Amino acid sequence: MAPITDNLNVASNDTLITPEQLKEEMPLAGEAQDSVKRARDSVFSILDRKDPRLFVVVGPCSIHDTEAAMDYAHRLKELAEKVKKTLYIVMRVYFEKPRTSIGWKGLINDPHLDDSFKIEEGLRKGRKLLLDIVELGLPTSTEALDPISPQYLQDLIAWSAIGARTTESQTHREMSSGLSSAVGFKNGTDGGLTVAVNAMQSVSSPHRFLGINSSGQVSVVTTKGNPYAHVVLRGGSNGPNYNSVHVAQCEKALFDGGVSQNIMIDCSHANSSKNPDVQPLVLKDVTHQILEGNESIIGIMLESFINAGNQRIPEDLRKLEYGVSVTDACIDWETTEQSLIKMAEKLKDVLPNR
Repeated sequence: MAPITDNLNVASNDTLITPEQLKEEMPLAGEAQDSVKRARDSVFSILDRKDPRLFVVVGPCSIHDTEAAMDYAHRLKELAEKVKKTLYIVMRVYFEKPRTSIGWKGLINDPHLDDSFKIEEGLRKGRKLLLDIVELGLPTSTEALDPISPQYLQDLIAWSAIGARTTESQTHREMSSGLSSAVGFKNGTDGGLTVAVNAMQSVSSPHRFLGINSSGQVSVVTTKGNPYAHVVLRGGSNGPNYNSVHVAQCEKALFDGGVSQNIMIDCSHANSSKNPDVQPLVLKDVTHQILEGNESIIGIMLESFINAGNQRIPEDLRKLEYGVSVTDACIDWETTEQSLIKMAEKLKDVLPNR
């Protein structure tokens, strides 16, 4: 017998439901489908400078409790109505978490938060939550981390992010060139802009790569290129990069790279040194830059949940605090609401004239 050389470190290989089957089981149709299309068109119009509003991606660092997520979504929908003339609100619904070493990988990978990795159940929970949110008329966003999962969920997404760890990845650039939503590329973990500029140059072009089709078959995917890529400043190992000097440097790098000069500011991550109390201060600085004449900032991101801070995942899940992040710390709902209402009030007469 010939020596075995394949899959020496693979313990099992379990077949998943196909994207087509999941969509048939949980279809997007009617008003909800129209809602997603309107949301995408609104983000496209902002990026095209046809809509003077800022778009705001706001929500928990990660989703671990769908009940709390819907509680947050109802609150956010009410806030969105209050500020809709100035700010376009998109809920952050992140299911996959990139890990520097190890840790909880998110609702899709581990929906029970116990390392049981019931991925098919995670896909169902994730799709159900997205459907419930878009049926409220609230746009959704997520990080496109796994190159397979967009086939299951992308039809529900208005805006996608590529994280600092994966902006340099050829796999993620190719995947993003075929995403149906606008996509924001974060600067590298060191704060450098080169990888994001290179990513934007790449994603606007057609690509061919290995992927899966809606029937779950391995296929050669041919994309058209995504015209709605832009940069997201999130700071880096050298500190924050949201102030006017950093923004001017980013504008020049984007211009020199021949790509869109649309800039989104992430008020969390390294721009707040992962201290949630700093996020409203970053928001104030961004507001001031726009009041002083900035024209390149088109969006912002906040990590926000019902209650402030974060918590470790306990062995006894009954001890989880309601509405508190299990990954990065967030600002609470009251702070979120007050900060965005203040921003909208200050910018309501300025944005239309940019």
